[in-house]
Amino acid sequence: MELNLKNLQKFIVVGDRVLIKPEEDSSKTASGLFLPPGVSEKEKIQSGYIIKAGPGYPMASPVDEEPWKESKELVKYIPLQAKEGDLAIFLRKEAFEIEFDKEKYLIVPQSAILLLIRDDVLSY
Repeated sequence: MELNLKNLQKFIVVGDRVLIKPEEDSSKTASGLFLPPGVSEKEKIQSGYIIKAGPGYPMASPVDEEPWKESKELVKYIPLQAKEGDLAIFLRKEAFEIEFDKEKYLIVPQSAILLLIRDDVLSY
């Protein structure tokens, strides 16, 4: 997977979304997970690598008892499970396709991700 990552650094993924580079059509993912023929025919799920991830779900700020005080509190987020480099299996119908530098990418909400495969997970 050869990407021009310098240009992709300009992207800021918002909220609970991730930017995914979809895998080429195949019945087997790069990690060795086989997708049944019915899945690829119906194109209900797809796989791809997460290139960038958003900050997460924004949390409501607490109500201040002293509203006259200036608040310097930044927005806080509940982080996503999805991380850059993960292989994601996701619902295709939830994805939005974009093209950048003649490459196709998908913007997918975390709620559409069914499974994450991470290489650096500690074994038990």
